[in-house]
Amino acid sequence: MARIYVCGITPYDATHMGHAATYNAFDLVQRVWLDTKRQVHYVQNVTDVDDPLLVRAAETGVDWTELAERETALFREDMTALRLLPPKHYIGAVEAIPGIVPLVERLREAGAAYELDGDIYFSVESDPHFGNVSRLDATAMRILSAERGGDPDRPGKKNPLDPMLWMAARDGEPSWDGGSLGPGRPGWHIECVAIALDHLGMGFDVQGGGSDLAFPHHEMGASHAQVLTGEFPFAKAYVHAGMVALDGQKMSKSKGNLVFVSALRRDGVDPAAIRLSLLAHHYRADWEWTDQVLAEAVERLGRWRAAVSRPDGPPAEALLEEVREALADDLDAPAALAAVDRWAETQRTAGGTDPGAPGLVSRTVDALLGVAL
Repeated sequence: MARIYVCGITPYDATHMGHAATYNAFDLVQRVWLDTKRQVHYVQNVTDVDDPLLVRAAETGVDWTELAERETALFREDMTALRLLPPKHYIGAVEAIPGIVPLVERLREAGAAYELDGDIYFSVESDPHFGNVSRLDATAMRILSAERGGDPDRPGKKNPLDPMLWMAARDGEPSWDGGSLGPGRPGWHIECVAIALDHLGMGFDVQGGGSDLAFPHHEMGASHAQVLTGEFPFAKAYVHAGMVALDGQKMSKSKGNLVFVSALRRDGVDPAAIRLSLLAHHYRADWEWTDQVLAEAVERLGRWRAAVSRPDGPPAEALLEEVREALADDLDAPAALAAVDRWAETQRTAGGTDPGAPGLVSRTVDALLGVAL
C-alpha cells in the first residue's frame, strides 16, 4: 500500500493554474503507482478556516462557510474535469478539530508547547530533527516565516520560528471548544498533522504540495508529528511542485494574477488541452503561463486525436514502455509527451498496419497521463 498526503487548498480563489499544476503532479504519482499494481491510499485536506478565507469573506460580505463550500465545490469540479484521480479521504480542517485539540494538549503536557496570551505555540527546539525537511538556515527560515503566515516578530515567543498550534478566540472570528485549551481555532500546520496521522500514520511514503510549502508548513508539520509520536520520519519523502507565473510573477491569490481552470472551461477550452499544458512542464520546474503554452497544448491534442482516430498505425508497444520509463524518471512528463509526439508524427507521415496500435496509444495516454483522446 502506497500512502500519500497532499496539502489542499484554502478555498477562497479556486482553481488557478498553480493549483492545477500541483495536483496534476501528484496525480501522476498515483498513476505510476497504480500502473505497477500498487494500491494507493491518498489523503488530501482542505483548509476551510484560515485568515485569508476570513478576510476574503469580510471583503465580499459572504459568510465564510458559504464561501468555503462554494470554492471547495468548484475546486472539485475542476479536478474532475481535468481527470485527476480523487483522494480516498478529503478532509476539512473544521471537521478535524475534535482530533486536533487532544494533539495540542499532548504537546503542551510534554513540554513541547507553551501559552502566550492565551495562544498555544509549538517549540521548534523540542524536535531534534527540525530543519531536515527544508534544509534552510535560521535567517532564511525567519524571512519565509514572516512571508508565509508566521509571526516571528511577536514578543514573548521562545523562538521567533515557533508556530501557533491553537489561536485563542478573537472577536468577530469563528471559534470552537478547545477543551483545556479554551475556545479558539487550530493553527495551520497541526491541522494536516492530525489528518495525516489519523488516516495514514507515521512514515507514509510521500507528503506533497507546492514548493512554497516546504517551509514553514511541511517543516513544522514534520516536527509536530515527530514530537507527538517519538518516531521519525513523519513522511519518507517530501515532494514539491514548482510555481506557475503570469506576467513574470508567481501566480497567487494575494497578487490577484490568476488564470482559473473554470474560466478556461467556460471559454470552451478542452480540459484535456489544459492538462497537456501542465504536463508540458516538469513538475519541479517553475514556469510561466502564456497564451502560447495553451495554444501549443491545443495543437498537440489535435495531432494526437487525429493520429489515434485511424483504424491502424505503427506499433505502439515501445511507446508504452517509453512513457513508463519517462514517468519513472522523476515524473518526466515532458519526455513522455515527446514520445507520444514521435509516434503521432510517424503515424502522420508513414502510417502503419497494426490495428491495435491506436487503441494502445489511447489507453496509454489515458491511464498514465490522464488525457482522454
